[in-house]
Amino acid sequence: MTTQAARTEQPLLSVQDLKIQIQMDNGVMHAVDGVDFDIYKGKTLGLVGESGCGKSLTSRSIISINPKECETTGNIVYHSESEKALNNLNLLSLPPTGKKIRSIRGRKIAMIFQEPMTAFSPMYTIGNQIMEAILIHRTKDKKEAKKIALEMLAKVGISDQEKRFDQYPHEFSGGMRQRAMISMALSCNPELLIADEPTTALDVTIQAQVLELMRELQKELGMAILLVTHDLGIIAQMCDEVAVMYLGKIVEQAPVKEIFYNPKHPYTKGLLKSMPRLGGTKSKRLDSIEGSVPMPIDMPPMCGFYERCKDRIEGVCNTKAVPKTYISDQHSVRCFLYSDQLEGEAQ
Repeated sequence: MTTQAARTEQPLLSVQDLKIQIQMDNGVMHAVDGVDFDIYKGKTLGLVGESGCGKSLTSRSIISINPKECETTGNIVYHSESEKALNNLNLLSLPPTGKKIRSIRGRKIAMIFQEPMTAFSPMYTIGNQIMEAILIHRTKDKKEAKKIALEMLAKVGISDQEKRFDQYPHEFSGGMRQRAMISMALSCNPELLIADEPTTALDVTIQAQVLELMRELQKELGMAILLVTHDLGIIAQMCDEVAVMYLGKIVEQAPVKEIFYNPKHPYTKGLLKSMPRLGGTKSKRLDSIEGSVPMPIDMPPMCGFYERCKDRIEGVCNTKAVPKTYISDQHSVRCFLYSDQLEGEAQ
């Protein structure tokens, strides 16, 4: 197996050995367990996996908005080119409600939430809420802030901006609310946009429009995107690199084409086989991954996918933690089928 080749380009954000534990009545839940990935300027990293695998907790830890019950360790290192004071800064070392993380949250790193109806306050107009972020991070002049807000609403394709500015979230359709949320997230020209299931509540037509909008704005602003989703179709459209999560760990990571055309982990293969495909016969049923995701509470050292895996190796996969193996310079996998440890035991 190959070793990882060092990339010469410095990442915008580097997540290192991220762990999130939650104390439950029946033990400690290891919701995120040793996650590593880098996000590069102008690129899109897709974080994909079933519901409950730790994707949202991972993304929200970047801007320190997880619930208080989450005990988070590791490093999330932010490299800012525009501000020396923020360069090489470990975001996890900052108090979650402190002044420094609040100066980064929304200004340097912004987030689009899964359901905009709950993210927007029903008590204030859309324009008021977009202006608030601009007044905090860009200007204290209310006229200038309103002008920027109206320009952002126009940029995301909302017509009659003056009228819409004074409307409340419930007066917007689902697609318009999502566009308004994108305009609020991008109003301060962030370097990194975290999009947590940004199209889940939208119909297919609006979904395509929102994804196209995100691509256009990424090109225009040169920002990086962390796209959190369970939809591999969206991953194929949007991403440069993919990290596949299962049970709090990244089990495979590679460039998007490598994931789709040369998947290695049995879980990744299962996800790809469960995708509906154009031209498929009606009589052919989609494959599914048997079983369900186990609860990650005080689990012994073993492969978390063991019980559901058709390629499991008795006495190996269920007896020890799975190491990360590099298939190529940019393709890593956590599976004993590709591990030097298994090769050594076979000898």
